Amino acid sequence: MSQSAVQASGVTDAPDAGRWKALVFIALAQLMVVLDATIVNIALPSAQQDLGISDGNRQWVVTAYALAFGGLLLFGGRIADLWGRKRTFVVGLAGFAVASALGGAATNEAMMFGSRALQGVFGALLAPAALSLLAVMFTDAKERAKAFGIYGAIAGGGGAVGLILGGFLTEYLNWRWTFFVNIPFAVVAAAGAYFVVREPKGARNRSPLDIPGVILSTLGLVALVYGFTRAESEGWSDAVTVGMFVGSAVLLLAFVVVESRVKAPLLPLRVITERNRGGVYLSLGLAIIAMFGLFLFLTYYLQIVKGYTPVKTGFAFLPMIAGMITGSTQIGTRLMTRIAPRLLMGPGFLVAAVGMLLLTQLEIDTSYAAVLLPGMLLLGLGMGTAFMPAMSMATQGVEPRDSGVASAMVNTSQQVGGAIGTALLNTIAASATTSYVADRIGGAATRSQQQLVQLEGQVQGYTSAIWFAVGILVVAAVIALTFVNAGRPGGSAVTGSGSGDAAEEELPVPVVAH
Repeated sequence: MSQSAVQASGVTDAPDAGRWKALVFIALAQLMVVLDATIVNIALPSAQQDLGISDGNRQWVVTAYALAFGGLLLFGGRIADLWGRKRTFVVGLAGFAVASALGGAATNEAMMFGSRALQGVFGALLAPAALSLLAVMFTDAKERAKAFGIYGAIAGGGGAVGLILGGFLTEYLNWRWTFFVNIPFAVVAAAGAYFVVREPKGARNRSPLDIPGVILSTLGLVALVYGFTRAESEGWSDAVTVGMFVGSAVLLLAFVVVESRVKAPLLPLRVITERNRGGVYLSLGLAIIAMFGLFLFLTYYLQIVKGYTPVKTGFAFLPMIAGMITGSTQIGTRLMTRIAPRLLMGPGFLVAAVGMLLLTQLEIDTSYAAVLLPGMLLLGLGMGTAFMPAMSMATQGVEPRDSGVASAMVNTSQQVGGAIGTALLNTIAASATTSYVADRIGGAATRSQQQLVQLEGQVQGYTSAIWFAVGILVVAAVIALTFVNAGRPGGSAVTGSGSGDAAEEELPVPVVAH
């Protein structure tokens, strides 16, 4: 076996005896980061009132985090490769805990926005370090399938758990606890990682940092995420929104040119040009667009149209969580080593699309048991089944020295997908609602009839956007089935990250590289 193939497979070291204990703390940290994306949304109205944040500025509670996190992910992944993943992981957790304490103790909007941005900075260190630790610690195909099954379930279902936890904390304590709750998570995960995680030797990338790449990628991604965030509130034709998109395109194009020419690039193009990884990043980003939009609409539908409390809304999402855990840890894990990843990803996205299709039938008086329950169950089952091999494939065949930045690309596709999903689908929903109400409000004579038209308009907006989400999931399935051509682990050619092309060498051992 060639040295590069050995590197790509990650079999340079014997498996770490404490890897399963390490998984507990890595998963705990990932849960904290994913929870934070939704838990704050539930608390936002209360925090806004307490801190006197204006309606125009309240979006910055979410946007400040999204910009820092999305913009710095590639840099965070490269830092993990340079410093070592364990050190980056622990520093990220410590910083996230401090930032969360500042958010919980915030006395004005400036302190709140600053703490959210700081959470994003340390989240950008933490998230790629967590995923790349799994990539370099779990090298046996069956073990890797189990580990990524657990990680995939948390990555997919954590957001819905955040809705439940956020509802409980806001309703029974107060909004500050949606920040303080991160501190015990971070302390336990950091202490556990410090004592249990053992990073394989020779996995660091000690090349000098690509400063132009850092600047161009950070500014490009920040402009992209902010463009979509602004489009949601100011419209797609707003001059600043258009300027952000144009600026982002120029900066990211310049980034690609720089990365193709520098000796030690921030993002080696071999990581994304290999068709399997490229297909995973693209299909995963599209699936997240569909899912994030749905979270938003279902939360509004259940609370505003159906009158659910925050806690009841959180519990209403439980079937989706159950579906994700089942799809990820049972279906995905059991089949990952037996069939090609595309045969899990493609059908998984299609099953999720069927679940979405059911949810296009929403009306004001729709039965939860007849429509919402099976729709969310199918959505969770499909996403969980698809996420598990996608998370694993995103770092398979990558040389250990590139695993941090490859992991960062997974998080980047999710973060950008979330920003696009929220803005794009929200715009579609708002447009459909406005059109519906304008056509029918004239025929509503009484106040109650006008309120009914308004509610019907909202539901019409949600279902119109969900139809688009169905289409997006179908496209994600097609991309997964056509781009991802790797065979099952242990039975196919290896794709290392050294050249970006599939190597012809067959490996007789069940390694995880394709």
